[in-house]
Amino acid sequence: MRASGTLAPEWKVAQWFNTQQPLQLADLRGKVVVMHAFQMLCPGCVVHGLPQTQKIYNVFDANEVVVVGLHTVFEHHEVMTPQALEVFIHEYRYTFPIGVDQPDGQSGLPLTMRAYGMRGTPSLILIDHKGRLRKHSFGRDDDIQVGADIATLVSEAKAAPLAEAENASGGDGCDEDKCTA
Repeated sequence: MRASGTLAPEWKVAQWFNTQQPLQLADLRGKVVVMHAFQMLCPGCVVHGLPQTQKIYNVFDANEVVVVGLHTVFEHHEVMTPQALEVFIHEYRYTFPIGVDQPDGQSGLPLTMRAYGMRGTPSLILIDHKGRLRKHSFGRDDDIQVGADIATLVSEAKAAPLAEAENASGGDGCDEDKCTA
């Protein structure tokens, strides 16, 4: 997983499910964000991606990790409506917040999908506590690798206040080999 200085683009969402308030990426700074982009008629999403996302939501501490689904429809628009998605969410018992990617009204590629340069679904996006894009993958991701990647980002977020405090105080000038004046 690489560190990127690139801030993740804000989501363009037409409608939200499983959340009281619309989620804005800027409001989630300080937390690791896991975004799973899917279509409800995508076999890889239904068989692997969405169950994996629900597991992540169930396992990681909500104070450290925010999990979001993004229904990003680029085909079969007439059958993958928000009403059909609502039934799908209910039937599969998904409990994490899910947004409907804003259609562009022209090319068929929704706005968030285009902003992130997604090639299709399923796509997994990991965003660190500073809002930087850290992982962007297309296709099936191994559960253990995804868990390890998220844990790494959580560890970085926990270490950040300590590093900032040390930098602010100037540190003591010492490392394991020497102390400098």
